[in-house]
Formats: sequence, structure tokens, C-alpha cells
Amino acid sequence: MSSQFDRIRDRHRGSTPDLTPRPASLSQTTIIEVMEVIHANNAGNVHGGTIMRLVDTCTGMAAARHSRQRVVTVSMDEMSFLQPVYIGDLLHVKATVNEAFGSSMEVGARVDVEPLDGSPYRHVARAYLVFVALDQQGKPAPVAPVIAETPEEKRRQAQAHIRRESRLSRKAALVRSLQEDEAAGHG
Repeated sequence: MSSQFDRIRDRHRGSTPDLTPRPASLSQTTIIEVMEVIHANNAGNVHGGTIMRLVDTCTGMAAARHSRQRVVTVSMDEMSFLQPVYIGDLLHVKATVNEAFGSSMEVGARVDVEPLDGSPYRHVARAYLVFVALDQQGKPAPVAPVIAETPEEKRRQAQAHIRRESRLSRKAALVRSLQEDEAAGHG
């Protein structure tokens, strides 16, 4: 009997990715989940790991919607927790692809809380993750360019380029450091 994964993989076999540029808005994905006791940490608030899991899930869905392919998380560039989340809050995770770079995509996430007592929404976290699209053999596959239509999308797209430059610079510095360690016999 074939697994669900096999059926999904087989559905995409032989297909070539559609590289037609797509608006960022088409990738927009939202998850809403009520925070329950099982989500609590030892301080009685919602555990940061619970929020991170939902952010990874939502951003992954946005990346898959944009690329129309399987995707994997490559990095979580930044995760900022701005306010606590409490049991009983409705957690809203909203994700959009900010920019595409060959086979990778930066996806931004905004996390807000809707208190069930009618209090105003609170912005509680934000994150930037990088995903890579995969072909049928599990190798990186090209993705369509992102069309930024609104001033907000254009700002996020420009900032994505800055964060990418920072990631690549940091990676190059770490590689140089490792090579220097190995050359000095510390590897």
C-alpha cells in the first residue's frame, strides 16, 4: 500500500516547475490556533517552541504555495518574541514569501494574539525563515520570482535582500574561520 507521501510525490513526478512570476500575496498563509494548557511552559505562558513550530508550519505552507513544490526549512534567520502569549489566547500566524533567490525563498511571519476577553490584538512575535524548493529527486529546484505589488511588499522584498547578504557574509566568514582552524591543525 502506498503512503500519503508517495501519492503526493507521484502526483508531481515528471512535472516541471512553473517559473511564471507570482505576486507575494498569492503565498499569504494564516494559521489560527487556540493556546491550551498543553502549550504551556513552566512559567505558565505559552512555550516559545510551540510558537516556533506554528511559525515553521505556516511559513513552510507559504513557501510551498509560492513554489508549488515540496520545500524544506534551511534556516530561521531571526525569531523575536515581543510579548508573552497566554493560555486561552487565539494565536494568529501570518506568513508571506518576501523574495525568491534561485531555489530558495525568504518567508516572513508575523504572530499576533487575539485575546478571547475582547482586549485588543497584540503583536507578539516575528520571524524570517529560508526555505529551499525540492524537485522529485530531492535536489534544489528553481522557484518563480516574487512580484512585490504594495509598498509594504516592496519594503519587505528590499529588506530580504539585506538579510540575504548578511546570511551569505556570515556563512563565508564561518567557512574562512573553519579553514584557518584546519590549516593551523585545530580542526
